[in-house]
Amino acid sequence: MPAPWRSLASLTAALALAAGLTTVVGETAAEAAVPATIPLTVRNDSGRGEQIFVYNLGTELSTGRQGWADANGTFHPWPAGGNPPTPAPDASITGPRSGQSMTIRMPKFSGRVYFSYGQKLVFKVTTGGLVQPAVQNPSDPNRNILFNWTEYTLNDAGLWINSTQVDMFSAPYSVGVKAPGGTVKTTGRLKPGGYNAVFDSLRNQAGGWAGLIQTRSDGTVLRALSPGHGVGAGVLPPATLNDYVNRVWSRYGTSTLTVTPFAHEPNTKYYGRVSGNVMNFTNSAGAVVASFQRPDSDSVFGCYKHLDAPNDLVRGPISRTLCAGFNRSTLLTAPNQPDNTAANFYKDPVTNHYSRAIHAQMVDGKAYGFAFDDVGAHESLVHDGNPQEALITLDRFS
Repeated sequence: MPAPWRSLASLTAALALAAGLTTVVGETAAEAAVPATIPLTVRNDSGRGEQIFVYNLGTELSTGRQGWADANGTFHPWPAGGNPPTPAPDASITGPRSGQSMTIRMPKFSGRVYFSYGQKLVFKVTTGGLVQPAVQNPSDPNRNILFNWTEYTLNDAGLWINSTQVDMFSAPYSVGVKAPGGTVKTTGRLKPGGYNAVFDSLRNQAGGWAGLIQTRSDGTVLRALSPGHGVGAGVLPPATLNDYVNRVWSRYGTSTLTVTPFAHEPNTKYYGRVSGNVMNFTNSAGAVVASFQRPDSDSVFGCYKHLDAPNDLVRGPISRTLCAGFNRSTLLTAPNQPDNTAANFYKDPVTNHYSRAIHAQMVDGKAYGFAFDDVGAHESLVHDGNPQEALITLDRFS
């Protein structure tokens, strides 16, 4: 997957771009009234008895330094790391017991708030910065710890905070932001029984999808890996999406795929046709502006490699649209993309069943089942330009 903090920082920029805004991550709005820190309230409604540990890790936007924040919101840069990686300072904050809440301070970061059950997470620092948990690796020290995280950006333009399943589906939680008038916007909450239903859906799905589920030796279900990580770990067949990709390639060898990547620019269109192993996109003048090799399943699940999406105004937006269409299996049913109608998603037997299962169990239908699930605003993200409080609720597992 992409480098730490990439996903939320780039998606915030992309959302601002798509909305026609001029302020994106790291920029300062003249009218901003966001203080240096805001309260973050963590509510434990999990019903579990384990001690919770909370971590606030990220990049300080004013300096670009990576580090962590303590409960007061004070920034601490990571020390110089080593090769092999050296242990990181203990950045944990003791979290609330079940049925209780705690409030800490959130600084202007682009980062993650991790939370773990029963054990502290193991973080190390290398010469390139912090080493994140990577539980698709069976030797990762966090492999048998139950944990999850939310991603956020807090800057002078406000707070963006999401619940993410881009890397894995695990301990359930929801996020929220309180506006000046007291209104709270929330997302990420599962339906009653939804946590177990996601795992049951994967177990019952033919094609190796049950291999994504990781359990502890005592039988505790820890998580389901995202399909991209599943392919990399060898627990999901690398050809999982090949049939669908090949059908798309065949269709658009004789017809045109039209991509309109910006909702606020309906006249900006790109036209895709397949020639051999390449899909070429032309602009309205007929000039080729982007070309894509036939993607493998890993490229589709990860929205990278053959579907790389730079933060530009042409290739990146086209790639985002293709990535969403492949994961949602809408490219054969809608020659004009994006198809933003959720009722049309995941209808082909060959699709991203991991993302399908998660979306089906969300109260509001929103999730980050893959990196560009924000195409068409189907992502589990809330934002406020003048946030009074950020909220994370650790929800019940059953």
